[in-house]
Amino acid sequence: MPRQVHLFERPSRFVAGTVGQPGDRTFYLQASDETGRTVSVALEKNQVQVLADRMNELLDEVAGRASTVIPEAAEVDDLEPLTAPVDEEFRVAAMGLAWDGSAEAVVVEAVAAGEEPIDEEAILSDSDEGPDALRVTITPVAARAFVARARRVIAAGRPPCPLCSLPLDPAGHVCPRQNGYRR
Repeated sequence: MPRQVHLFERPSRFVAGTVGQPGDRTFYLQASDETGRTVSVALEKNQVQVLADRMNELLDEVAGRASTVIPEAAEVDDLEPLTAPVDEEFRVAAMGLAWDGSAEAVVVEAVAAGEEPIDEEAILSDSDEGPDALRVTITPVAARAFVARARRVIAAGRPPCPLCSLPLDPAGHVCPRQNGYRR
C-alpha cells in the first residue's frame, strides 16, 4: 500500500493540544488549512516537549547564522481547543525537523508507527514507500507561536511533587521520598 503523506504548506493552524483531564490526557498535533481540512495525529507528552525544544533550538541556530529575520519569542495567540472532531489519523512513532532555506520556513514531519522499524531516510523524504506521515511547513513566526503554545499545554498538566518531582494526582500519590507514604 502506498504511503499517505498529509501535506500542509503554510497551514492556517498548526498546534499541539490535548483531549482529556490532566493525568489522563491524549496529546495531539493538529494541522488545518483554509479549505477546512484538518488532520490530527496522536503522540506522547514527551514527544511534544522534545519537538518544542528542538524547534526553538533550530530557530535560534538559524537566527544566528542566516540572513533570515527570526522572532525572538512569540505570545500564545491561539488559545482555542483542538478543532472537533479530533479523529486520530495515526500514532506518531518518529519525527523530523528541518529548515527550508529557500522557503525560509520550518518543516515538521510526524511519521506513523508501523510493523517494521522506521528507516531514518523515510523521514522528510518524498518516497512512495514507507509509513504514513503528516508534513507541515510553517513560517518562523508560526513556529515560535507553536513552541509557546506547546509549552503552555505541557505545563497545564498535574503539578509535580515537591519531594520527588513525580506528578501529583488530586488524591495524592505514593511518594518514594516518603518511604511509600501518601502525600
